[in-house]
Amino acid sequence: MLYRENGQFKTSYADDQQLFPIAQDRWSILALTVFAFIGIPLLVDEYLLRAILIPFLILSLAALGVNILVGYCGQITLGAGAFMAVGAYAAYNFHSRLPGMPLVLSMLLGGVTAALVGIFFGIPSLRVRGLYLAVATLAAQFFTDWVFLRVPWFTDHAASGSVSVSNLQILGWQIAEPVDKYLFCLFWLTVFALLAKNMTRSAIGRQWMAIRDMDVAAEVIGIRPLFAKLSAFAVSSFYVGTAGALWGFIHLSSWEPAAFSVDRSFQLLFMVIIGGLGSIMGSFFGAAFIVILPIVLNQFLPALGRLVGLNISTAGVSHAELIIFGSLIIFFLIKEPHGIARLWSTGKEKLRLWPFPH
Repeated sequence: MLYRENGQFKTSYADDQQLFPIAQDRWSILALTVFAFIGIPLLVDEYLLRAILIPFLILSLAALGVNILVGYCGQITLGAGAFMAVGAYAAYNFHSRLPGMPLVLSMLLGGVTAALVGIFFGIPSLRVRGLYLAVATLAAQFFTDWVFLRVPWFTDHAASGSVSVSNLQILGWQIAEPVDKYLFCLFWLTVFALLAKNMTRSAIGRQWMAIRDMDVAAEVIGIRPLFAKLSAFAVSSFYVGTAGALWGFIHLSSWEPAAFSVDRSFQLLFMVIIGGLGSIMGSFFGAAFIVILPIVLNQFLPALGRLVGLNISTAGVSHAELIIFGSLIIFFLIKEPHGIARLWSTGKEKLRLWPFPH
């Protein structure tokens, strides 16, 4: 079979600790990345870029941040939408109030601002956990909603409360067309996904997982819960904040606080649950599922209704979407708590052992 390790001998510790130790995985990831950068811009039309691919890339980045906190460190959060809003509005203020500020630096500073806010709202994790921590992070959501609606300074005193950006460019490269926006988001996601993959394999990643598995035992062996938990909140909020900046600057161009409501927080949490907790690949699976499913339902359900003589309205499709989301979350929590990523890993393992899969 194609997916085998026969003849792949590792002769050093560095070889054994490679990011993708199996050659087939390395070549597959490389081929997929090259196709994403070169093939998709040549083959995909403007609608697919705007409606599917750009939202998928940005939400994948946000799901990576949520997965670092929830999946790797075991700290529940319901405030991801708040940190997206902080990143978006902070990047907007850096970009608009400081003339000549580079676009990339504005977005990074937006992520840093979100990280600082995340550390502040992560302090309760040192004393509470579970449902109580979820309520504490939910407070961040309502607090930021109130701040961005009631404090005009954050929106540059706009009467409508909405802000907008235009004429985005990097070193003379105008980011205006959908393909330019897609390539910019893809490059950003590729860099930060590799960083996340390496972080989860490093010492800090092992500390996060030790805290997730049993925080008391982790403290006994010398891991500091203060540093481990707050660093997870900081890194997670940074990722989510930069995703919020991309969502506002690249995808929306004009937005208001409702764009980062509590629904966004639940959506990101659903992505991680369905895609796979504690898995970088699971963040991509969950984002793809959440982005593509509504579009498929919008096309499939009305067509199915016409076949059986029913007229399914847009509201009916929206309700069906919520029902399917809820059912799938219950299914994955019961049958496969590690989500689609676990099913993917199981399939690869069976290929490695074929024809004797267990």
